Amino acid sequence: MSLSLLLFFIQFLSPSLQQFPRPCTSPDVLQSKRCCPVWPGDGSVCGSLSGRGFCQDVTVADLPNGPQHPHSGLDDREQWPLVFYNQTCQCASNYMGFDCGECKFGYFGGNCGERRESVRKNIFQLSVSERQRFISYLNLAKTTISPDYMIVTGVYSQMNNGSTPMFANISVYDLFVWMHYYVSRDALLGGPGNVWADIDFAHESAAFLPWHRVYLLFWEHEIRKLTGDFNFTIPYWDWRDAQDCQVCTDELMGARSPLNPNLISPSSVFSSWKVICSQPEDYNQREVLCDGSPEGPLLRNPGNHDPKRVPRLPTSADVESVLSLTEYETGLMDRHANMSFRNALEGFASPETGLAVTGQSLMHNSLHVYMNGSMSSVQGSANDPIFLLHHAFIDSIFEQWLRRHQPPRTHYPTANAPIRHNDGYYMVPFIPLYRNGDYFLSTKALGYEYAYLQDPSQRFVQEFLTPYLEQAQQIWRWLLAAGLLGAAVSGIIATIIAVACRRRPKRRKLSAYGERQPLLNSSEEGSTSYQTTL
Repeated sequence: MSLSLLLFFIQFLSPSLQQFPRPCTSPDVLQSKRCCPVWPGDGSVCGSLSGRGFCQDVTVADLPNGPQHPHSGLDDREQWPLVFYNQTCQCASNYMGFDCGECKFGYFGGNCGERRESVRKNIFQLSVSERQRFISYLNLAKTTISPDYMIVTGVYSQMNNGSTPMFANISVYDLFVWMHYYVSRDALLGGPGNVWADIDFAHESAAFLPWHRVYLLFWEHEIRKLTGDFNFTIPYWDWRDAQDCQVCTDELMGARSPLNPNLISPSSVFSSWKVICSQPEDYNQREVLCDGSPEGPLLRNPGNHDPKRVPRLPTSADVESVLSLTEYETGLMDRHANMSFRNALEGFASPETGLAVTGQSLMHNSLHVYMNGSMSSVQGSANDPIFLLHHAFIDSIFEQWLRRHQPPRTHYPTANAPIRHNDGYYMVPFIPLYRNGDYFLSTKALGYEYAYLQDPSQRFVQEFLTPYLEQAQQIWRWLLAAGLLGAAVSGIIATIIAVACRRRPKRRKLSAYGERQPLLNSSEEGSTSYQTTL
């Protein structure tokens, strides 16, 4: 075994408690702040010997933030990732990953040279096997410890300059629950309950849509690695004009329990799931971070919410009104922005008027509140797998707006947005690093498409023809057996009829005026019967 491979297994099996790459969680790495792991493929840092990348200083943009967060230097996320690392792998060409060992979104193959466009489908257009596969993948991710990442369980000031790391194992699914918690948690200012709540690095401003776009792509990427199914895509739920939770069935995301309306039906695999990061008030009071420990069952009670806050689910007209807004961001670029496409789609502004509203949750926000359970709390909302279906559709609306208005990148704010939402800032807490403005672009450039946004011929193939062909492929043996059996039975019947006809006594020839032609013959002169001599 080569030395590089041996080092890889040592890192992988290390018992030290390390969305942080495992190789970057040791005291040595934290103290050096150099997160540039060796790529096992060639035994070099960042795969440099293979031309994949190199170790580089992290440069964080310094353009001014908005006034929403008046503090500085109190939160580990303010200059992400500089508190933890000031050097990371900079990948070349189509390579990606914390060690440049993976392919950029939309690229595949050993050398990442294969360009492929994946299609995200309506969950109701999936074949039976595709639905079952999706649910089994979710459950596998929920029960499999992430081999590549761990979560941080304390702030950096508690780690004695990195000499006492505070990290914990996490499942592949719960890694993403934790990430959504970590990016939106309150800032701990020191002392029990002393927090700054008006802070969110992925919501209530410009980065809301690009951040969640990368979040879904990264989630999709990790599921492909886990299952080996590189054709996997996240389905979406088109909830326009829905009157209830259409995906809340035991065949999909779990029906309501007949025993407790707040729980999932025992017939669904999701009834056994335990949530994490769902008690922000407790963490704030104890001055701790969520450590990924199970905190109880998944909760959901769709429709039993405050109707004054969410009078109805969004309609097709609502979506069209939001899409008609021409400005991506306006004003202070927060939840009070008027005529802002982002703010209206997120749900802090009216889709009809574009004006910010208070006391109501609309568009994106309305689905979260409507679910009336784990999904209704921002920090813990990703515990409910409906989150993925919902945000995939939100991402598709973002894509519609980009295609309709084709805004240049300069329309994305470069300065004065709330903290971490400017173009040049890196998204919290991703490693490898992704800049907000880099994902203010079409899905076509990122290697994926939505089935309902395809041209009609492609859509017919994806949504109608392909599922039937896949079902036929699954039952072709039965179809072949049935065909052979039918042929055999037909042959036997034909033989019996032929034998019976030969044994039938011959009749005396009648005169032309004796027997009339059978009624089944055509009445037209000179035509022949459609009967066969079988």
